[in-house]
Amino acid sequence: MSTRFLHHFFEPRTLAVFGASEKPASLGGLVLRNIQEGGFKGPLWAVNLKGYSQVFGVPCVSRVSELPEVPDLAVVCSPIEGVPSLIKKLGQYGVKAALVLSGGAYLDRDKGNQGSIRERMLSAARVSGIRVLGPECMGLIVPGKKLNASYASQPVKAGRVAYLGQSGMLANAMIDWAAGRDVGFSHLITVGDSVDVLLPDLIDYVNQFSPAQAIMLHLERISDAQHFMTAVRDASRNRLVLAIKSGRTPESDISGMSPTPGIANRDVVFDAAFARAGVVRVNDSDELLDALETLSRMKPLKGDRLAIVSNGLGPAMLAIDKLISAGGKLAEFSDETQAALHRSEVDMSKPGENPVDLGGNASPERFVQALEIVAADANVDAVLVVHAPTRMAPSLVTAQALIDNRKKFRRNLLTSWMGLKEALNARHICNLAGIPTYISPEKAVKAFMHMVIYQRVQALLQEIPPSLPFSTSPEIRAQCRTLIKQAKEQGRQTLTHSETAQVLEAYGIPTAPSVYLANPDEALARAAEIPGTKALKVVHEGNCRPYRYRKHPHKISAGLLQDLDTPEQVAEGVRQLGEKVAEKFPEYAIREYCLQPMQRGKHSMQICAGITRDPVFGPLIVFGIGGYKVNVLADRQVALPPLNMSLAADVVGRTHAASLIREHSADPERDIQHLCQMLVKLSQMASDLSDLRGLEVNPLLLNRDGMVAVDFALDLGSPSRFAIMPYPEELREWVTLKNGWQVEVRPIRAEDAHLITTFHRQLSEESIRFRYFHNKSNLTQRDLSILSHINYDRQMAFIAEYLGDEGSKEMLGVVRVWNDPDNIRTEFSVIIRDDLQGLGIGSLLMKKMIDYCTNIGTLEMVGKIMVDNHPMRALMKHLGFKCRYNMEEQVIDAVLRLNEPESEWQRHRLESLPD
Repeated sequence: MSTRFLHHFFEPRTLAVFGASEKPASLGGLVLRNIQEGGFKGPLWAVNLKGYSQVFGVPCVSRVSELPEVPDLAVVCSPIEGVPSLIKKLGQYGVKAALVLSGGAYLDRDKGNQGSIRERMLSAARVSGIRVLGPECMGLIVPGKKLNASYASQPVKAGRVAYLGQSGMLANAMIDWAAGRDVGFSHLITVGDSVDVLLPDLIDYVNQFSPAQAIMLHLERISDAQHFMTAVRDASRNRLVLAIKSGRTPESDISGMSPTPGIANRDVVFDAAFARAGVVRVNDSDELLDALETLSRMKPLKGDRLAIVSNGLGPAMLAIDKLISAGGKLAEFSDETQAALHRSEVDMSKPGENPVDLGGNASPERFVQALEIVAADANVDAVLVVHAPTRMAPSLVTAQALIDNRKKFRRNLLTSWMGLKEALNARHICNLAGIPTYISPEKAVKAFMHMVIYQRVQALLQEIPPSLPFSTSPEIRAQCRTLIKQAKEQGRQTLTHSETAQVLEAYGIPTAPSVYLANPDEALARAAEIPGTKALKVVHEGNCRPYRYRKHPHKISAGLLQDLDTPEQVAEGVRQLGEKVAEKFPEYAIREYCLQPMQRGKHSMQICAGITRDPVFGPLIVFGIGGYKVNVLADRQVALPPLNMSLAADVVGRTHAASLIREHSADPERDIQHLCQMLVKLSQMASDLSDLRGLEVNPLLLNRDGMVAVDFALDLGSPSRFAIMPYPEELREWVTLKNGWQVEVRPIRAEDAHLITTFHRQLSEESIRFRYFHNKSNLTQRDLSILSHINYDRQMAFIAEYLGDEGSKEMLGVVRVWNDPDNIRTEFSVIIRDDLQGLGIGSLLMKKMIDYCTNIGTLEMVGKIMVDNHPMRALMKHLGFKCRYNMEEQVIDAVLRLNEPESEWQRHRLESLPD
């Protein structure tokens, strides 16, 4: 789907409520009253088949055709059975948006081979392009626009947080809680069982048009992982995004999805997705409400150092325990702060240290004095006040003192008023004053950590990864694809052990020396090729699939013989294993026998790594401790490809395996580097080989000699959609410039940040001004992240790269586009190094981008050019762009039509976009 026509939901000038009456139980009547009480100023109508003249003073008509004009938004509360035909009529009448609150238990029940209500609603909407939000949604609330088209029980205050959810009841609870805390929202929307407008569409819209500083998500399910990941990754670069997901356990998961091979609980996949998208995850509804408190009241943090001021050491210690266990830092006071605390004599237990204990007889004035000192320390990022009521310092009086002196405190202030009777009033006045307040010190620390985790996630998103350790060539990809094609032509859904070994070796993952045998005679003749004691494995159709042993863990070694010495023993082993398979698994055909040297005496660690496929998120990379303990230790981590070295290091660092390596390895940095390189290679394999369904390497031995894959299995399936679009290798090409240079034109990748830095330094001030419309002498870390970490689903950047005589790479120029979520219009920019003007690089890059955007169906390419940028204006004219002077912005607008609209909504959307 897309964001087309969504502004009709959130900024309607006119409204019509269908199914509204003055009956006490009327859903439409309740919604109509909320719209009135919310202060909606535009024309408002009720529609009811019973032909009322008015409903609650609002003019009423009996059918769509009697409306005096086409409403921007239709709010549907009539019985669900008639909603599909109503949507069809609304679309024919010209309505662009329908908000469906109606619902029922039979949405998916087929009626007379006509399809379910849900299917008929979507079919009716597609005829005219009308957008449908619902059914069974709570409605939507935009307080800043005086719009409350919902059945919410209370009015909602305007604020800085957007709440987007899939449950109306949870949203109602959120509204009631927020009303009690005087917290507001910029948008509050639930999608219910939406057939058309999905949660990612709303994320895109809010990200583009909302003043919200934070987005809170409640998820029950995700239907399109790529759409979701694209939207939320874009949003998290601009705002704090926080999410809660229900259905975390297999018992509460009602999605009906098939299990993910190799992963016992699919919730770890959502953990990986949220982390990759820069989303902070909360675990329960209490934490969600505390997070809302934090997001709506705290300023962005500069660091993760917390100071604690308390009137007792016991409560402060509870806060410290929670802080350290959650990965936070206790601030270390500067010398000046320590001296000031000593002089003031306010600190009772550990003078000059954190936490600051003011003692049970601490007065409100002493709290204010201590906070002034602590909050002025540059080593402190936030201050937590923990207070238990005493006769000397009642909670209410102390809270009022903090509020009165709040401007003196230079850091974010969090408060925890412990208790119930006295503390309740203190929490209440802090709420009214906009100071974050929590029931317990632990909850306050957890809320603080939301902001800290967000910082860390953002830092990971912006981290510039080192160069890739491995890049596949067309020859490597062709070799592996041929193996897969041959297997499929033979009707096989798995590769043999020997074929899988070829794939691993092609991608630079070393495998144990192996001899593959077909029968005892061949074993007798070739066993000597493996020196020393040997292990023999039978490979058959039953053990060629990855992660299959989960169902029968006691049979993991059933097809394996160890410590074979002589060729005769190997031949006898082949005979024994063959007979065993024929007896116990007669339905399985034996493919081959694998003979390897025994891998003992090197103090090896056993690792499990591979690729699996999730029904929602597509290909995944898995990693953890291996061997027969793989499921007992529950160490498996999951990551969404594509991976770079920084992302791989984050995955490895979260496992027990990394802790063991750091404790026992003679060279832990080398070993962890090897594992990260392997994960990047697996990620590349998943991207290159679309038919690869699953790959398990277990065990992969890590020891002083390096890393070697001993056992592995690979199965095949139909191509799967990635949650995050991988690097588009197929778009790389080589061209010859006018000066004879061989140049590669390719999509940019995160590892190119150092090329961008060098390229930018070689640009003149004029070129920089033409590109950025102001002088930008240096690029910040965030600039580099934005320029190199691009989302190929919405953006594209092609660079021209020249390989020098000494192997050094140079970036000659770059062209970029940013697509809107509907793929209607894309905005371009292009810049070429000053010393390379006249070689045709600009024309080359622009033509490459025009072809790309045309092929993906973009309708129009636009760009803004400074008036005095004559070379660019000439290039645009040469390429066929229509150029005109924009008086308002005093620039030249360049426009090129790439494709014609294929539907009415595309035409309307194109025409409605600002020039």
